[in-house]
Amino acid sequence: MKIILNKLKFKELSTTVSLFLRKMFRVSPLVILCILIFSDFSAAQTKSKNHSLQNVNCKTCHTCDVPTKQNPCLVECPREEMITVHQPAEKGPDVVKIDKLEDKYLPVTFSHKVHAQMSEMSGGCQGCHHYNTAGPILACDDCHSADRIREDISKPDLQAAYHRQCINCHKEWSGESDCNSCHLQKGSNLTKKETPKGKDHPEVKEPAKLVYETNYNKGKIVTFFHNEHTNLFGADCISCHQQENCTRCHDKTKNKEVVAIGLPEKISKTGSERHQPCFKCHADDDCTNCHLDKPMEPFNHKISTGWALGKNHEKLECAKCHGTGNQFTKLNNDCISCHKDFTAGSFNHEKTGLKLDELHLDFDCGDCHMENNFADKPDCSGCHDDKSYPKDKPGTIVKLSKK
Repeated sequence: MKIILNKLKFKELSTTVSLFLRKMFRVSPLVILCILIFSDFSAAQTKSKNHSLQNVNCKTCHTCDVPTKQNPCLVECPREEMITVHQPAEKGPDVVKIDKLEDKYLPVTFSHKVHAQMSEMSGGCQGCHHYNTAGPILACDDCHSADRIREDISKPDLQAAYHRQCINCHKEWSGESDCNSCHLQKGSNLTKKETPKGKDHPEVKEPAKLVYETNYNKGKIVTFFHNEHTNLFGADCISCHQQENCTRCHDKTKNKEVVAIGLPEKISKTGSERHQPCFKCHADDDCTNCHLDKPMEPFNHKISTGWALGKNHEKLECAKCHGTGNQFTKLNNDCISCHKDFTAGSFNHEKTGLKLDELHLDFDCGDCHMENNFADKPDCSGCHDDKSYPKDKPGTIVKLSKK
């Protein structure tokens, strides 16, 4: 007689019955065994019907995926048998190409066949394809939104889901952690070891301005400008995002202190650890520099320095003029302080509104602009004696483009 035994419930029940019979009636173990065999006890049965007699497949009612009240999980899920519940691994592709960033990066090649054959994957396709209903395997973006803007960290967006799946197994990764470790940039001479940054980085989908509310009494509001840090300050991804695992900052403990900034999980690090990425560049750790009573406005070069950036300068990273380092100091406004490689005729003077004639075109800039001061218009008498110079200007006035 074939008996289906539930290893937990039946063992517990049979042990209880056995002890009761032996103590109350001094029944021998052999008799007890016979009673159990011919009784209607079975783990795979309802209150009145025996599953084994009906040839009911366990998978009809039970699941090894996400258990529900209607489809509870088996007490001990036979994953080696359940691996083909949805689709056999052979039906999956050998290679998967992830090309969501194909405008900037070459596709990332993922060997599905190799991963499916790994010993740790024998627990079932559910290791990666979790929360999947019976039937064809769902695409990742069927559940994970490609939109980076979200409130619930427990359901990551598509990009985070991709990375989290890799991290769940590759916990001891000791190689490079910059983007180019997996993503090779298109149309660039960057080596694999370099990190894309600034304008070369794909458009950041996060809001350009992030405002957080904290519990710091002297200033509850902290404003972070993500795009300024990447586009102007030249910060690459790993300048701030140094750790791959989300548990660096979050655990599963609910905590009301982070409700204001929309994180359902507690930030489990100390204040100094949370601020460490900021302190790498912002050496002055005066809290009131960032913790204010109201949101901060973006950096305005004209208001802060008194010198407005033109359409060409505003596209540059700060380090192009101010040099590398975390402290930017005031510079000399003389163009020659940066543009030291100008030679006669290399500058398109027409962009200033004056197209130089052939005579003046070959002069060095400093011949007319004394002390390399380009802010003030030069005086012809600086070169020509006592009005011996022509009455005409050294060129032709042109209309400047509004672009």
